[in-house]
Amino acid sequence: MVTSSAKPTHPHPATPLCDEGSRLYALALSDGRLPRSKAENAPCLLEFALLHPDPDDANWLRPVSPSAALAQRLHPLEREIQDRRRVAVELTDVFEPFMAITARTEPSTHAITVLEGDARINEVIERATAECRTEVLTVQPGGGRSENLLNVAIKRGQAVLDRGITMRTLYQHTARHSQGTLAYAAHMAQGNVEIRTLEELIDRLMIFDRTVALIPARDDRQVALELRHPGMVEYLAKVFEQLWRRATPLVDEAPYAPSTDGITGVQRTIAKLLIEGHVDEAIARRLGMNVRTCRAHIAKIAAALGSGSRAQLGYLIAQSGILDKDQ
Repeated sequence: MVTSSAKPTHPHPATPLCDEGSRLYALALSDGRLPRSKAENAPCLLEFALLHPDPDDANWLRPVSPSAALAQRLHPLEREIQDRRRVAVELTDVFEPFMAITARTEPSTHAITVLEGDARINEVIERATAECRTEVLTVQPGGGRSENLLNVAIKRGQAVLDRGITMRTLYQHTARHSQGTLAYAAHMAQGNVEIRTLEELIDRLMIFDRTVALIPARDDRQVALELRHPGMVEYLAKVFEQLWRRATPLVDEAPYAPSTDGITGVQRTIAKLLIEGHVDEAIARRLGMNVRTCRAHIAKIAAALGSGSRAQLGYLIAQSGILDKDQ
């Protein structure tokens, strides 16, 4: 009978380190080095480049710093994410012309109407406002509005108020810092108008009498959709009601969680979005702030957690437990 001299296969989970590898790596970090003989019990340490030969003594191995090891492991993952995003953009560009053909060739229907350009969009909004009889629901994401936009909103809103129509509007918390928006809210509060704010909102939405809704169809807001299908309008109204129940009246203080461990409530929200893989521009858009303000918050998070790189920041956020705190 012939016996095999080969060593048994090292059992290893799908994660980068097995239990023995984790124990030995922690030991190496504590002692500053690890005997090469011990590392043979966990070949994953060398496979994942967590240990390297001691230049002064071949019998010993020295540990690579956790931050450097993490960055090395994250780099290919980040590159893969970027590649997938690029493919998604390319696919969108490929199919957009075909969707435009479909929009032109499908039979015209009053259920969905494509509106192109500010003039056409505003025309439909004016008509829907004039035809409205009982209720207007609006979602207005972003921060403060320009003086011109607020003047238009006051004119439309006053026409609604004069007819006794109720109006409920959702803004983001960042709008509370806009004097123009606060002045508009004070003016509209004279009528049957309620305004609340949330930290995050969906895109712009207007619903009139729960029979017609308008939503943007492109990021530059030069194309919108007029929806008159009862099922779609009712669905959007339910989305609005869910957001409304979670929102805070403008006259009350915004419910940001207090600072904990140097991280404010809004910064914890940003940290959560970072962990989910959103880029700075997308986070700023979702929270209604400019990109510069968003990046300033990210820098403060990094400083509070002692992060030396963007790659390390995600790991430190996940390990810090700040996302487990009530917000």
